[in-house]
Amino acid sequence: MADSASTSQPCVVLLSGGLDSATTLAIATREQFACHTLAFDYGQRHRHELDAAALVARSLNVASHRVVKIGGLTVTGPTGDQASASVFGGSALTSDIAVPKDRSQHHMTSDIPVTYVPARNLVFLALATALAESLGASDLFIGVNAVDYSGYPDCRPEFIRSFERTAVLATKAGVEGGTLRVHAPLVNLSKAEIIALGMRLGVDYALTHSCYDPVVRGDAVLACGRCDSCALRREGFIAAGVVDPTRYG
Repeated sequence: MADSASTSQPCVVLLSGGLDSATTLAIATREQFACHTLAFDYGQRHRHELDAAALVARSLNVASHRVVKIGGLTVTGPTGDQASASVFGGSALTSDIAVPKDRSQHHMTSDIPVTYVPARNLVFLALATALAESLGASDLFIGVNAVDYSGYPDCRPEFIRSFERTAVLATKAGVEGGTLRVHAPLVNLSKAEIIALGMRLGVDYALTHSCYDPVVRGDAVLACGRCDSCALRREGFIAAGVVDPTRYG
């Protein structure tokens, strides 16, 4: 925890534990915000990212770190039978669907892949807005990227701007004349540019986790090296001329 946090303007940073969100947190820290980080346990198969988020938050001396558990629900059928499910169904990250592997850059961006989690960033930003208002914060930070990404609609700048306008309309602070700014500082950067920026800001990328389908060997959680996220990460380090600290399985 930063002793100076109480004298700085608070902000909320969405922190998944991945490369992009860690860099975004470093940017918010550089801008001297008191950063309150927010991670989500939504039944994702790559839950190891939550451990990574906690490590990144600690390494960058945040004001607070929270984990919100969401997504679990009970479905009742027409005959009264019940089953457990996730509100974020139909995704390879939350269901028993194979994660695509060894795809080319063209295929990654030609359609919306099965790793898309329905309305995830919309839900995450809504919860972050609620936390921001309770903290008296006017700034949210999210590490979405519209250059080296997997075709997700909720990573586009037009979505971020639209959400920002909606959040002002939906909050007491906004109605009373306040502002809510959603910062997406990486949205127009390549993965190599993000890594180079993070290195300048002192991000320890060895703490981060990006793999969609990690390999567990004993106590070690290793990146598969073949999913879209691993491919973009690996290629980013190569293009940036930076040694990749990722442990691949």
